[in-house]
Order: sequence, then structure tokens, then C-alpha cells
Amino acid sequence: MLALSCAATAAAQDETGPSARIEWDGDRWTVTFDLDRDAAVWAFDHSAVQQDNRGPWRPGQWRVETPGVALERAGHRDVLRATDGGPVPRQVRIALSPAPTAMEASYAPALLFSDGSTALHSGQYELFPLESLEAAAALPPDLTGLDLPGGPVAMTWVDADGPVLFQGLRQTAPTATDVNTYVLFGPLEAIETPHLATIIDPAMPEWISRAIAGTAPRYAAFYAGRLGEGPEGRPAVMASWKGPTSGMTSMGGSVLPGLIAVAFEGEGVLEPRQDVTEMFNWFIAHESVHFWLGHTVSYASGRDVWITEGGADLLALRAAQALDPAFDGDAVLQAAVDDCAELADEPIVTASARNENRAYYACGTVFGMLAETAAARTGGDAFTFVRGLIDANRADGVLTGDEWLAALTQANGDPSMAADMAVMLEAGTTDPVAMIASLFQRAGVAHAVRDGRVVLL
Repeated sequence: MLALSCAATAAAQDETGPSARIEWDGDRWTVTFDLDRDAAVWAFDHSAVQQDNRGPWRPGQWRVETPGVALERAGHRDVLRATDGGPVPRQVRIALSPAPTAMEASYAPALLFSDGSTALHSGQYELFPLESLEAAAALPPDLTGLDLPGGPVAMTWVDADGPVLFQGLRQTAPTATDVNTYVLFGPLEAIETPHLATIIDPAMPEWISRAIAGTAPRYAAFYAGRLGEGPEGRPAVMASWKGPTSGMTSMGGSVLPGLIAVAFEGEGVLEPRQDVTEMFNWFIAHESVHFWLGHTVSYASGRDVWITEGGADLLALRAAQALDPAFDGDAVLQAAVDDCAELADEPIVTASARNENRAYYACGTVFGMLAETAAARTGGDAFTFVRGLIDANRADGVLTGDEWLAALTQANGDPSMAADMAVMLEAGTTDPVAMIASLFQRAGVAHAVRDGRVVLL
């Protein structure tokens, strides 16, 4: 683990952590950082580059107003530094020009709505102290696992025109730390239901607005009924419209703790389309599960992402079948079995290193089917199994692979199944088809092996 130090003259007991006040005063946007210690450099956590030119986005949207402070790039990070070589002033004010920049493997800094409302991503204001530009330049793109100095930024959101929408609720000047979300400024009204707040751009094509307002709350209510209490606050869906761009048919989205952000664009979605409807329905079904399996409880490390992604796929499929009797999930399950058989010849937990992330979804779904049949022995189903895991781990919010496998053994009484799954996870198997067929045989999943393929019956 890499440890980084900073030059700090304030006594440790006086350091309360940095803060940021993000404000719309009716005429302009600003962020004011109050820094809790002296440091030569403050580096920004979220410093991904733009998709179109792979350059930093902050220089085009941020203008430092505090004299003697420069906003620069050092390696993979945007940083603030004092131009005289000394410590950065304890208070730094920056004027903002929010824009919905498409980022490379990161969240857009802002979502803009046609009525003037603006949602700002909280992560862009996370920063930490360093002793030099050289230390900033030495940081890798991914900071996961690094022991970084400083604490989380306490962010306060202030809109002169009224309360902001924060964690699904309208609030006046909310302050929070350790949040990863979008905060909505402006008059855009949310469609509020007990389990979800839905925010839709008023310029959105009407058929898409109806689909979002009809679909998203139904899934949220269904999951709340089957999985229990969800994340803190009220989950939300923010749907923005980028306009009828010629030649485009686009739907993109991302999920954050307690929030799904989705954007539509292009002349191709001005009129109803079955393929877009189906894509959106599946997106909402899968991503909404993460409010519970992914946010209320999450995995301990990236090695265990199969728990949340495979679990979300299986639960989304079962929810779709419950809410739409015409939905046929057989093809989805068979694709998961086929893909897992193809990819499990190497360790599932290291699939991302091989650019084989599909293994997490496919094999996680296969494992979920084993848990589902185990729960069915006592009248339960996939939701019963997952809710037990969530309830058992609400206190620390962490669900490990070992805990998942132990719960399966408790449900089915067969430790050999968890042992074989552990082999697939940690080492891979020389014959994934035979291994999956053996697991299905012991679990009671109806199947046949035909021409070297596990076929669900």
C-alpha cells in the first residue's frame, strides 16, 4: 500500500477535514474550498479525461478566482497549487461553468436539463493534500487501495432559488461527506412515490417520459417489498434529454449510490421504438437492484463483483417476469450459462484483468441460480436468499464472497458445491461445462449436456 504524506503545520487536533460550498447565487456558480491544513498541492480524486480529446475537463469549466492559486494537470490528476511555491491558501474560490461533458470511464461533472435545472456530481469536489507536484504526478489513475492523506470533503449545496434535491428529497443547504451522487439545482419537479423520486427532463419525448414514469417506480416498489429497507434517503432516477441529434439513437446511463442517471439523445428516439423500450426496461430493472445489492450492502473488493452484478441480473430477470407475465427470461439465463462456460476456464475473480468482465455477470447469475434452488427447498426464491444476505450485513454494509458461499451451504446443506464454486472463483476449471453441469445436478437445476453445452430445460 502506497502511503503519501503532506506538509502540515496545523496541529492534528485542529484538522477537521476540508469542506466545499457549492453555490448557485442566482447569477453564477461557485465552489469555495476551506482547506484544513497547509499543503503545497491539493489534488482532485475525480480527474478522468474527456472522451473526445482525452484532455482534462476542469480548465474549460473551472476558473480560479483566488489570487496566487493555479489549476494545473500533474500526471493523471488535476491539482491546485500556490504560484509562489508555498502552501495553497486555506480558502480557494472557483467560478464554475457546468457542462455535460462525456467522460472516459467516469461520471459527467454535470447534467443539464432543458428548463435550466442542473445536477452536479459530488465526486468532482473531492480533493486531498500532497507535498509536491511530483507526488501528484506519481499517482496512478486508479487510487483504489492507496492510503491517501486527509479526510473526506464535507460538501454543502446551496441554491439561492430554493432547496436542492439531495438523496431523493428537497433540502435546504444539505451538508454531507462520503457521498457519490448528483445534486439537483433548479425548479424541475420530481415525481415522488414512497420508494423513488423520478426526475424527467420536460423536453423528453413524451413516450419516453411515460415509459420512465411508469416503469421505474414499479421496480423500486417491487424490490422494496422483496428486499426490505433500501439505501439512506429516497432513491432517485434522473433522466436528461440531449436533443434530437441527427443520425443518432442513444441511451446511456450510470448508477451511483441511491441514484440512476440516464440520458437519451437522437432523432432515432423521437418516436416509440420497441428495442429502446426493452433496453430501458432492462436497464432500470438491473440498475434498481443495486440500490439494495450494491449500495445497501456491497462487496468487500473488486474480486467479489460477481455477487452484485450476477445477483442483479438474476433478480432483474425474476422481477421482470413478475411484473410482465409476457417477459421470457429463458434466453437471458441460457446466455449466462453459455458465457460462464466459456469464461470460467480462468479465475472469475480476476476477470477484469483479462478484460472479461462478462464473467462476473454470467457466472454470478449461474451461482445465483444455485442459491435460488436452495432457497426453494423451504418455499423461498432468489429474493429470499439475497434478502437474508442483506439483512445479515446491514450493520457494516459489506458482503464478502466467503459469506455468500457460507449462506449457500447453510441453505443447501452441501459444502461440496461451495467448494467447487470457490475453485471456479479462485483458480478456474479445466472443464467449465462439466463443472457447471455437476453443480446444476446437485442443486436440482433442470438441464442437459448436449454437444458439449449445458442446456437449460
